[in-house]
Amino acid sequence: MARVTTAVDKQAQAYLPDFCSAGTILVVVLVAALIAIVLTLAGNPASGTFLVQLAERSLFVLWLALLSAAVLCRIRGWVEAFGSTRAFVISFLLLEVLCLLLAEAAWQITGRFSQAIIADSHTGFLWRTFAISSIVIALAMRYLYISSEWRRSIVLEAQARVSALQALIRPHFLFNSMNTIAALTRSDPRRAEEAVEDLSDLLRVNLGGPRDRATLKDELEIAAIYQRIEKLRLGDRLKVRWNVADLPMNALMPNLTIQPLIENAIYHGVETVADGGEVVVTGRQLGDRLTIEIRNPVTRGAKRLREGNRMALSNISQRFELAYGARAAVDVEEREDSFTIRLEFPFEADRPADAEPVPA
Repeated sequence: MARVTTAVDKQAQAYLPDFCSAGTILVVVLVAALIAIVLTLAGNPASGTFLVQLAERSLFVLWLALLSAAVLCRIRGWVEAFGSTRAFVISFLLLEVLCLLLAEAAWQITGRFSQAIIADSHTGFLWRTFAISSIVIALAMRYLYISSEWRRSIVLEAQARVSALQALIRPHFLFNSMNTIAALTRSDPRRAEEAVEDLSDLLRVNLGGPRDRATLKDELEIAAIYQRIEKLRLGDRLKVRWNVADLPMNALMPNLTIQPLIENAIYHGVETVADGGEVVVTGRQLGDRLTIEIRNPVTRGAKRLREGNRMALSNISQRFELAYGARAAVDVEEREDSFTIRLEFPFEADRPADAEPVPA
């Protein structure tokens, strides 16, 4: 299986946010409006002039905020290459120069009117603008530093969770698999050899180095390997139906997502039903959104969400939130005789799609 490398770590440890995104621009505009209100209130405006002075300051501050966001949008990649400390210095100096240039332009433009809008001397206006902007920019840079460190700690925690998930091969599964293989060595050596190869592939994936994303094809292959091993043990009690032909096999998703859910569907679902049952995996694509549902039978009236199941769901939910934010969802649907996990996330391709095989 090909290893997929992504920019999740790099993005998570980035010092500057994405100033090209609409969400960041909205935050910049809101903060600029608040700063304009604070500056107007601090200026102690005369009665009846508050709205006029607020409009004047808002015009200046909003222009400065939007121009600064545009500059940071353009230079973000270049600045980040220097590291967080130099990124701070370079960003601070560039924003200060931009602020002084805009202040000078505002002075020159307003000076052409017969009645000056800026009630201050040229030098005084520039120095006052420089002092206020230095404080605001320094606070903003400090906030961005703390935010980047917070994102970094979240990524490290998520990587630790992935490593823990990779190590969570239940001992009973390993023991049962080895006993099944031992029994097959006499009755069906060919199937025993295939089982050993499947177990080897599964252990290699689970015990390998952590990675953030995997292709949907790799995820389905890992889950199919696990299914084949469990099928040897459970026999006709276990059936898995894969309705995933409509999914793009080159789609990226958080690593080790589907196999733990299949494991839970078998361990907490099929094994609890006397006659076994069928796990149904259904996938579909709607525009740039992907949905994967995993449904398994349960014993009527049985207690749901045992500790192991809850831990896996919590782990996957947190990793989806880290990878996609509000663009993804992990939902649980409980019925009297079934349990369904629904994953919804945006389609992000690793490479051009080709004819990829899907689990049988």
